[in-house]
Amino acid sequence: MASHLSLAYTTTGCGSTKTIMKLTWPKRGVKLPRVVIIRTGKWVYDPSYPLYDTSCPYLSTAVSCQKNGRPDSEYQKWKWKPHSCSIPRFDALKFLAKMRKKRIMLVGDSIMRNQWESLVCLVQGVIPTGRKKVTYNGISMGFHALDFDTSIEFCWAPLLVELKKGPENKRILHLDLIEENARYWRGVDILVFDSAHWWTHPEKKSWDFYMEGQSFFRNMNQMVAYQKGLTTWAKWVDLNLDPRQTRVIFRSMSPRHNRENGWKCYNQKTPLPSFSHQHVPEPLIVLQEVLKRMRFPVYLQDITTMSAFRRDGHPSVYRRVINQEERQHPTDFSSDCSHWCLPGVPDSWNEMLSAIL
Repeated sequence: MASHLSLAYTTTGCGSTKTIMKLTWPKRGVKLPRVVIIRTGKWVYDPSYPLYDTSCPYLSTAVSCQKNGRPDSEYQKWKWKPHSCSIPRFDALKFLAKMRKKRIMLVGDSIMRNQWESLVCLVQGVIPTGRKKVTYNGISMGFHALDFDTSIEFCWAPLLVELKKGPENKRILHLDLIEENARYWRGVDILVFDSAHWWTHPEKKSWDFYMEGQSFFRNMNQMVAYQKGLTTWAKWVDLNLDPRQTRVIFRSMSPRHNRENGWKCYNQKTPLPSFSHQHVPEPLIVLQEVLKRMRFPVYLQDITTMSAFRRDGHPSVYRRVINQEERQHPTDFSSDCSHWCLPGVPDSWNEMLSAIL
Protein backbone atom coordinates (compact mmCIF):
# COMPACT_ATOMS: atom_id res chain seq x y z
CA MET A 1 0.00 0.00 0.00
CA ALA A 2 1.23 3.49 -0.79
CA SER A 3 1.72 5.81 2.14
CA HIS A 4 0.14 9.29 2.01
CA LEU A 5 2.54 12.12 2.72
CA SER A 6 1.74 15.82 2.98
CA LEU A 7 4.96 17.45 1.89
CA ALA A 8 6.14 21.05 1.68
CA TYR A 9 9.02 21.57 -0.70
CA THR A 10 10.80 24.43 -2.42
CA THR A 11 11.09 25.65 -5.96
CA THR A 12 14.35 25.10 -7.80
CA GLY A 13 16.11 28.25 -6.71
CA CYS A 14 13.39 30.67 -7.81
CA GLY A 15 10.62 32.06 -5.66
CA SER A 16 9.52 31.27 -2.13
CA THR A 17 8.88 28.02 -0.31
CA LYS A 18 5.31 26.83 -0.80
CA THR A 19 3.17 23.87 0.14
CA ILE A 20 2.17 22.87 -3.36
CA MET A 21 0.29 19.59 -3.29
CA LYS A 22 -0.26 16.28 -1.53
CA LEU A 23 1.71 13.42 -3.00
CA THR A 24 1.18 9.68 -2.76
CA TRP A 25 4.33 7.73 -3.44
CA PRO A 26 4.18 4.14 -4.74
CA LYS A 27 7.02 2.99 -2.46
CA ARG A 28 9.77 4.36 -0.25
CA GLY A 29 12.94 5.71 -1.77
CA VAL A 30 11.41 7.65 -4.64
CA LYS A 31 13.37 10.88 -5.00
CA LEU A 32 11.24 13.94 -4.27
CA PRO A 33 10.94 16.17 -7.34
CA ARG A 34 10.65 19.93 -7.15
CA VAL A 35 7.93 22.11 -8.55
CA VAL A 36 9.08 25.10 -10.52
CA ILE A 37 6.93 28.20 -10.16
CA ILE A 38 8.64 31.34 -11.41
CA ARG A 39 6.07 34.11 -11.26
CA THR A 40 8.09 37.17 -10.38
CA GLY A 41 10.80 38.64 -12.56
CA LYS A 42 11.33 40.88 -15.56
CA TRP A 43 12.27 40.74 -19.22
CA VAL A 44 15.86 41.87 -19.79
CA TYR A 45 17.12 43.02 -23.17
CA ASP A 46 19.93 40.73 -24.38
CA PRO A 47 21.49 41.52 -27.78
CA SER A 48 22.98 38.00 -27.95
CA TYR A 49 19.48 36.62 -28.56
CA PRO A 50 17.74 35.02 -30.45
CA LEU A 51 19.09 31.51 -29.92
CA TYR A 52 18.44 30.34 -33.49
CA ASP A 53 17.94 31.83 -36.92
CA THR A 54 14.61 32.78 -38.47
CA SER A 55 15.48 30.40 -41.32
CA CYS A 56 14.88 27.34 -39.12
CA PRO A 57 13.13 24.95 -41.55
CA TYR A 58 10.71 23.63 -38.92
CA LEU A 59 8.85 26.91 -38.38
CA SER A 60 5.29 27.07 -39.70
CA THR A 61 4.22 30.07 -41.75
CA ALA A 62 1.88 31.39 -39.04
CA VAL A 63 4.75 32.05 -36.59
CA SER A 64 7.45 33.08 -39.10
CA CYS A 65 6.84 36.78 -38.50
CA GLN A 66 10.08 38.03 -40.08
CA LYS A 67 9.48 36.08 -43.28
CA ASN A 68 5.91 37.37 -43.31
CA GLY A 69 7.13 40.96 -43.35
CA ARG A 70 7.23 42.09 -39.71
CA PRO A 71 9.52 45.13 -39.91
CA ASP A 72 10.91 45.08 -36.32
CA SER A 73 12.97 42.31 -34.68
CA GLU A 74 13.65 43.60 -31.16
CA TYR A 75 10.96 41.26 -29.76
CA GLN A 76 13.45 38.42 -30.33
CA LYS A 77 16.06 39.87 -27.97
CA TRP A 78 14.45 39.62 -24.54
CA LYS A 79 15.37 37.09 -21.85
CA TRP A 80 13.21 36.29 -18.84
CA LYS A 81 15.10 37.02 -15.60
CA PRO A 82 13.37 35.74 -12.43
CA HIS A 83 14.03 37.60 -9.20
CA SER A 84 16.75 36.05 -7.01
CA CYS A 85 17.97 33.52 -9.59
CA SER A 86 18.72 33.00 -13.25
CA ILE A 87 17.65 30.51 -15.88
CA PRO A 88 20.63 29.07 -17.80
CA ARG A 89 20.93 29.91 -21.46
CA PHE A 90 19.66 27.04 -23.58
CA ASP A 91 22.49 24.70 -24.61
CA ALA A 92 21.38 22.37 -27.39
CA LEU A 93 24.13 19.78 -26.91
CA LYS A 94 23.59 19.61 -23.14
CA PHE A 95 19.85 19.26 -23.66
CA LEU A 96 20.30 16.44 -26.17
CA ALA A 97 22.77 14.72 -23.85
CA LYS A 98 20.16 14.83 -21.04
CA MET A 99 17.55 13.51 -23.45
CA ARG A 100 19.71 10.70 -24.88
CA LYS A 101 17.58 7.60 -25.53
CA LYS A 102 14.48 9.45 -24.33
CA ARG A 103 11.17 10.60 -25.74
CA ILE A 104 9.78 13.99 -24.75
CA MET A 105 6.25 14.76 -25.88
CA LEU A 106 4.42 18.11 -25.77
CA VAL A 107 0.66 17.54 -25.64
CA GLY A 108 -1.98 20.17 -26.25
CA ASP A 109 -3.22 22.80 -28.68
CA SER A 110 -1.72 25.03 -31.37
CA ILE A 111 0.16 27.08 -28.77
CA MET A 112 1.83 23.88 -27.57
CA ARG A 113 2.65 23.25 -31.25
CA ASN A 114 4.15 26.77 -31.14
CA GLN A 115 6.35 25.64 -28.23
CA TRP A 116 7.26 22.37 -29.99
CA GLU A 117 8.50 24.28 -33.05
CA SER A 118 10.58 26.47 -30.73
CA LEU A 119 12.16 23.47 -29.01
CA VAL A 120 12.94 21.74 -32.30
CA CYS A 121 14.54 24.92 -33.67
CA LEU A 122 16.60 25.30 -30.47
CA VAL A 123 18.22 21.87 -30.96
CA GLN A 124 18.22 21.18 -34.69
CA GLY A 125 21.13 23.49 -35.54
CA VAL A 126 23.70 21.25 -33.80
CA ILE A 127 22.53 18.10 -35.60
CA PRO A 128 24.16 17.34 -38.96
CA THR A 129 22.04 17.16 -42.09
CA GLY A 130 20.91 13.60 -42.62
CA ARG A 131 20.97 12.81 -38.89
CA LYS A 132 17.54 14.31 -38.16
CA LYS A 133 14.07 13.59 -39.45
CA VAL A 134 10.37 14.22 -38.75
CA THR A 135 7.81 11.41 -38.60
CA TYR A 136 4.01 11.44 -38.35
CA ASN A 137 1.72 9.04 -36.49
CA GLY A 138 -1.98 9.85 -36.26
CA ILE A 139 -2.42 12.90 -34.04
CA SER A 140 1.29 13.01 -33.17
CA MET A 141 4.46 14.05 -34.95
CA GLY A 142 8.08 13.67 -33.89
CA PHE A 143 11.46 15.26 -34.54
CA HIS A 144 14.24 12.68 -34.19
CA ALA A 145 17.89 13.37 -33.38
CA LEU A 146 19.26 10.08 -34.65
CA ASP A 147 22.73 10.17 -33.08
CA PHE A 148 21.21 10.75 -29.64
CA ASP A 149 18.27 8.36 -30.11
CA THR A 150 16.13 11.28 -28.91
CA SER A 151 12.66 12.24 -30.09
CA ILE A 152 10.88 15.54 -29.47
CA GLU A 153 7.22 14.95 -30.19
CA PHE A 154 3.99 16.89 -30.39
CA CYS A 155 0.56 15.35 -29.81
CA TRP A 156 -2.58 17.22 -30.83
CA ALA A 157 -5.05 17.01 -27.91
CA PRO A 158 -6.30 20.56 -27.21
CA LEU A 159 -8.96 19.40 -24.73
CA LEU A 160 -7.05 16.31 -23.49
CA VAL A 161 -10.39 14.45 -23.30
CA GLU A 162 -12.15 13.14 -26.40
CA LEU A 163 -14.14 15.19 -28.90
CA LYS A 164 -16.20 12.94 -31.20
CA LYS A 165 -18.84 13.15 -33.88
CA GLY A 166 -22.24 11.86 -32.74
CA PRO A 167 -25.70 11.43 -34.32
CA GLU A 168 -26.57 14.00 -36.99
CA ASN A 169 -22.89 14.94 -37.11
CA LYS A 170 -23.14 16.70 -33.76
CA ARG A 171 -19.82 17.31 -31.99
CA ILE A 172 -19.80 15.72 -28.54
CA LEU A 173 -17.20 16.53 -25.90
CA HIS A 174 -16.83 13.46 -23.65
CA LEU A 175 -15.72 14.82 -20.29
CA ASP A 176 -14.91 11.35 -18.91
CA LEU A 177 -13.20 9.70 -21.93
CA ILE A 178 -9.51 10.12 -22.73
CA GLU A 179 -7.99 6.84 -23.92
CA GLU A 180 -8.12 7.62 -27.66
CA ASN A 181 -5.69 10.47 -27.02
CA ALA A 182 -3.84 8.95 -24.06
CA ARG A 183 -2.72 5.87 -25.97
CA TYR A 184 -0.18 8.11 -27.70
CA TRP A 185 1.28 9.14 -24.32
CA ARG A 186 2.21 5.65 -23.13
CA GLY A 187 5.91 4.84 -23.08
CA VAL A 188 7.00 8.50 -23.21
CA ASP A 189 9.73 9.52 -20.75
CA ILE A 190 8.75 13.19 -20.34
CA LEU A 191 5.23 14.49 -20.91
CA VAL A 192 4.48 18.23 -21.07
CA PHE A 193 0.78 19.14 -21.13
CA ASP A 194 -1.29 22.24 -21.63
CA SER A 195 -5.03 22.69 -22.03
CA ALA A 196 -6.99 25.88 -21.54
CA HIS A 197 -7.63 27.89 -24.70
CA TRP A 198 -10.14 25.59 -26.34
CA TRP A 199 -12.12 25.48 -23.10
CA THR A 200 -12.35 29.24 -22.86
CA HIS A 201 -12.88 30.50 -26.42
CA PRO A 202 -15.39 33.31 -25.85
CA GLU A 203 -16.40 33.61 -29.50
CA LYS A 204 -16.94 29.95 -30.42
CA LYS A 205 -17.19 26.47 -29.02
CA SER A 206 -15.72 23.45 -30.75
CA TRP A 207 -18.56 21.16 -29.62
CA ASP A 208 -22.34 21.05 -29.60
CA PHE A 209 -22.92 18.93 -26.49
CA TYR A 210 -21.11 17.79 -23.39
CA MET A 211 -21.43 14.14 -22.39
CA GLU A 212 -20.59 12.57 -19.06
CA GLY A 213 -21.46 8.92 -18.59
CA GLN A 214 -24.81 8.53 -20.35
CA SER A 215 -25.89 12.13 -19.72
CA PHE A 216 -25.94 14.87 -22.37
CA PHE A 217 -25.64 18.57 -21.57
CA ARG A 218 -26.09 21.40 -24.02
CA ASN A 219 -24.81 24.01 -21.58
CA MET A 220 -22.37 23.88 -18.69
CA ASN A 221 -20.26 26.46 -16.91
CA GLN A 222 -16.93 26.52 -18.77
CA MET A 223 -14.83 26.21 -15.64
CA VAL A 224 -16.95 23.33 -14.32
CA ALA A 225 -16.45 21.52 -17.63
CA TYR A 226 -12.71 22.31 -17.56
CA GLN A 227 -12.42 20.94 -14.03
CA LYS A 228 -14.21 17.73 -15.09
CA GLY A 229 -11.95 17.29 -18.13
CA LEU A 230 -8.78 17.92 -16.11
CA THR A 231 -9.96 15.47 -13.45
CA THR A 232 -10.33 12.77 -16.12
CA TRP A 233 -6.76 13.52 -17.25
CA ALA A 234 -5.51 13.46 -13.63
CA LYS A 235 -7.12 10.07 -12.97
CA TRP A 236 -5.49 8.66 -16.11
CA VAL A 237 -2.06 9.91 -15.01
CA ASP A 238 -2.51 8.55 -11.48
CA LEU A 239 -3.58 5.12 -12.72
CA ASN A 240 -1.28 4.65 -15.71
CA LEU A 241 2.06 6.37 -15.07
CA ASP A 242 4.93 5.59 -12.70
CA PRO A 243 6.89 8.63 -11.41
CA ARG A 244 10.06 6.51 -11.37
CA GLN A 245 9.79 6.13 -15.14
CA THR A 246 7.91 9.19 -16.41
CA ARG A 247 8.12 12.87 -15.57
CA VAL A 248 4.98 14.95 -16.07
CA ILE A 249 4.91 18.73 -16.43
CA PHE A 250 1.79 20.84 -16.86
CA ARG A 251 2.48 24.19 -18.47
CA SER A 252 0.06 26.91 -17.41
CA MET A 253 -2.04 28.78 -19.94
CA SER A 254 -0.47 31.19 -22.39
CA PRO A 255 -2.10 34.64 -22.05
CA ARG A 256 -4.02 36.28 -24.88
CA HIS A 257 -3.80 39.97 -25.64
CA ASN A 258 -7.01 40.07 -27.64
CA ARG A 259 -8.85 43.03 -26.16
CA GLU A 260 -9.79 45.96 -28.36
CA ASN A 261 -11.11 43.63 -31.07
CA GLY A 262 -7.89 41.68 -31.33
CA TRP A 263 -5.65 44.68 -31.92
CA LYS A 264 -4.03 45.07 -28.52
CA CYS A 265 -0.82 43.42 -29.76
CA TYR A 266 -0.58 45.15 -33.13
CA ASN A 267 2.48 47.38 -33.58
CA GLN A 268 3.75 46.65 -30.04
CA LYS A 269 7.56 46.60 -29.95
CA THR A 270 8.60 46.22 -26.28
CA PRO A 271 7.41 44.28 -23.22
CA LEU A 272 5.05 45.91 -20.76
CA PRO A 273 7.10 47.36 -17.88
CA SER A 274 4.61 46.40 -15.15
CA PHE A 275 0.99 45.63 -14.28
CA SER A 276 -1.35 47.83 -12.28
CA HIS A 277 -2.61 44.60 -10.71
CA GLN A 278 -1.65 40.96 -11.20
CA HIS A 279 -4.54 38.88 -12.49
CA VAL A 280 -4.52 35.12 -11.94
CA PRO A 281 -6.66 33.52 -14.68
CA GLU A 282 -9.46 31.26 -13.47
CA PRO A 283 -8.21 28.24 -15.50
CA LEU A 284 -4.92 28.40 -13.57
CA ILE A 285 -6.79 28.31 -10.26
CA VAL A 286 -8.80 25.29 -11.46
CA LEU A 287 -5.62 23.56 -12.63
CA GLN A 288 -3.87 24.08 -9.29
CA GLU A 289 -6.82 22.59 -7.42
CA VAL A 290 -6.83 19.49 -9.64
CA LEU A 291 -3.06 19.01 -9.23
CA LYS A 292 -3.38 19.22 -5.44
CA ARG A 293 -5.67 16.20 -5.44
CA MET A 294 -3.37 14.01 -7.53
CA ARG A 295 -1.18 11.21 -6.22
CA PHE A 296 1.29 11.57 -9.09
CA PRO A 297 3.84 14.40 -8.59
CA VAL A 298 3.16 16.75 -11.49
CA TYR A 299 5.44 19.72 -12.10
CA LEU A 300 3.55 22.98 -12.61
CA GLN A 301 5.44 25.22 -15.03
CA ASP A 302 3.86 28.64 -14.64
CA ILE A 303 4.51 30.79 -17.71
CA THR A 304 1.30 32.84 -17.51
CA THR A 305 2.53 35.96 -15.73
CA MET A 306 5.91 36.15 -17.46
CA SER A 307 4.21 35.92 -20.86
CA ALA A 308 1.51 38.46 -20.00
CA PHE A 309 4.19 41.19 -20.22
CA ARG A 310 4.87 40.27 -23.85
CA ARG A 311 2.08 41.69 -25.95
CA ASP A 312 4.85 42.61 -28.42
CA GLY A 313 5.61 38.94 -29.09
CA HIS A 314 2.50 37.92 -31.07
CA PRO A 315 2.25 37.61 -34.86
CA SER A 316 -0.63 40.10 -35.10
CA VAL A 317 -1.15 40.65 -38.86
CA TYR A 318 2.16 38.95 -39.67
CA ARG A 319 0.74 35.44 -39.38
CA ARG A 320 0.89 35.38 -43.17
CA VAL A 321 2.94 37.16 -45.79
CA ILE A 322 2.03 40.85 -45.91
CA ASN A 323 3.11 42.72 -49.04
CA GLN A 324 3.98 46.39 -49.27
CA GLU A 325 0.54 47.48 -50.44
CA GLU A 326 -1.26 45.54 -47.69
CA ARG A 327 0.95 47.16 -45.04
CA GLN A 328 -0.71 50.46 -45.84
CA HIS A 329 -4.06 49.05 -44.62
CA PRO A 330 -3.23 46.59 -41.82
CA THR A 331 -6.58 46.95 -40.07
CA ASP A 332 -8.24 45.21 -43.02
CA PHE A 333 -6.84 41.92 -41.70
CA SER A 334 -7.39 39.84 -38.59
CA SER A 335 -4.79 40.14 -35.85
CA ASP A 336 -3.44 37.07 -34.02
CA CYS A 337 -2.73 38.04 -30.41
CA SER A 338 -2.72 34.45 -29.08
CA HIS A 339 0.15 32.63 -30.78
CA TRP A 340 3.78 33.76 -30.66
CA CYS A 341 6.36 34.80 -33.24
CA LEU A 342 9.42 32.57 -33.42
CA PRO A 343 12.14 33.11 -32.41
CA GLY A 344 10.42 34.65 -29.42
CA VAL A 345 8.63 34.10 -26.12
CA PRO A 346 8.26 30.26 -26.26
CA ASP A 347 12.07 30.02 -26.41
CA SER A 348 12.11 31.29 -22.81
CA TRP A 349 9.50 28.67 -21.86
CA ASN A 350 11.85 26.05 -23.25
CA GLU A 351 14.86 27.47 -21.44
CA MET A 352 12.83 27.05 -18.25
CA LEU A 353 11.78 23.54 -19.31
CA SER A 354 15.41 22.58 -19.91
CA ALA A 355 16.32 23.89 -16.45
CA ILE A 356 13.53 21.78 -14.90
CA LEU A 357 14.81 18.66 -16.65
